Amino acid sequence: MRFAPSVISGLALLASSVIAHPGHDLTQEIKERREYLGSVKRTNLDHCADKLKARGVHKRNVERRTALLDKARAKRGLNKKRDLDSVLATDHNATNLGYTPNTDAATLFTGYNSCLLTPEVTQGPYYVGGEYVRENIIEDQTGLDTILDYQVIDVNTCEPVSNVYLEMWHCNATGVYGGIIASGNGDSSDETNMNNTWLRGIQKTDSDGVAQFESVFPGHYTGRATHIHIMIHQNAVLLANQTLGNNVSASHVGQAFFDQNLITAVELTEPYNTNTQEFTDNSDDSILGEEVATDGVDPFFEYTYLGEDITDGIFAWVAFGINATESQSVTPAAFYYKEGGVANPNSGGGGPGGSPPNGTFPSGVPSGAVNGTAVPTASSSASANSKFKRQH
Repeated sequence: MRFAPSVISGLALLASSVIAHPGHDLTQEIKERREYLGSVKRTNLDHCADKLKARGVHKRNVERRTALLDKARAKRGLNKKRDLDSVLATDHNATNLGYTPNTDAATLFTGYNSCLLTPEVTQGPYYVGGEYVRENIIEDQTGLDTILDYQVIDVNTCEPVSNVYLEMWHCNATGVYGGIIASGNGDSSDETNMNNTWLRGIQKTDSDGVAQFESVFPGHYTGRATHIHIMIHQNAVLLANQTLGNNVSASHVGQAFFDQNLITAVELTEPYNTNTQEFTDNSDDSILGEEVATDGVDPFFEYTYLGEDITDGIFAWVAFGINATESQSVTPAAFYYKEGGVANPNSGGGGPGGSPPNGTFPSGVPSGAVNGTAVPTASSSASANSKFKRQH
């Protein structure tokens, strides 16, 4: 396993082979990403490091991530720390890049060698609009505890991007996305999956451009390497029901990846080892291949164990740059309403989902909408957040 000091990349939208999600052709997405990376002047945040350090952002990053890591360990009773020498004496000798729970915080949480998260026309076939703003997105899903710390930086001004909403979503331990019914996405005859909201959530960035989440490590599915989707919403309005509604203009979209050795280790644990879908290495993922082919692009999380063993969970962090002047509309594969999930027939992907709750699909203004924005009820939002918040 390698704890390499790398950070996230910019965009990618979906797949590894040309068709990863069944029925979804990635050729155009790959072409768009290649063209974008070839046209931008900045593909990482190296030029921002000095300015961010001078403004105290670097120091606050160390303090914030250290506090979050300590809190996560304390919550799980993981206060014992491994001996650095014993760890380096195992499989980390060759590189000396091994990070452990007792690595000095200033060393562990340094660096801004991240990449540009870019605006795109599409965001993949499994995006669902109308999800909840919440930190804990686990609900009833099992898997390796994963604490995530994201930081958004304006690549042009080198300033943290505050007060934007960062949305993330990923599949569960066995490679299934909640909120979508489609061939190849688990049991496509299980219509109840349309109403699932697990492993999807949104957080508002603070003054340092930071958003944090509690989740589980994503599994894999045929044709894709293990990844997490990320989207930035600018000029969004938080509704009383703790959603951004379904009339979402966005955005910057991307994917973050994990070190192959980490993925391999996780896949040996339960319930990941029950996943029967074909496994795809990072080296065989076409979207990841497009990312790393561009000079300066490094689309990987940095991470460290929470405790002695991988089964104790991991803490992962990433910083990425966006062009804050860019924004586009978003076309979800499905919408989440107070009555449940509804497939978007105009999305071009995501599979069937039946008729909307009122029997007719909305044109512009979904059922239960206010000012053109779909609104799950406040009571249903609170119920979902309390019902599904897992206690450790």
